[in-house]
Amino acid sequence: MKITEQEVRYVAGLANLKLTDAEVARFQADLDGILEHIGKLNEIDTSNVEPMAQVLYDAEETATLRADVPAPPLGDQAALANAPQPGAGYFKVPKVIER
Repeated sequence: MKITEQEVRYVAGLANLKLTDAEVARFQADLDGILEHIGKLNEIDTSNVEPMAQVLYDAEETATLRADVPAPPLGDQAALANAPQPGAGYFKVPKVIER
């Protein structure tokens, strides 16, 4: 698999990143290595491997997850208490998409 410079620039654009030519070349090599590794993983025969919902699915006695106990909600006033710009019951944030 070979990732192209255009694909690197496209992905950088999706992430709203401005890359130099040197950074594009470095990321092109890095991403190509990642995709090559994924290609090797895809060659492994997993036909006899049962799918798992989660790692601790059958390990109840050794599970390290906490008990799922309901708790009262935080509430709007407490949630917004330390917000830099609360307004009308919401967090006010600067606009981040300007395309």
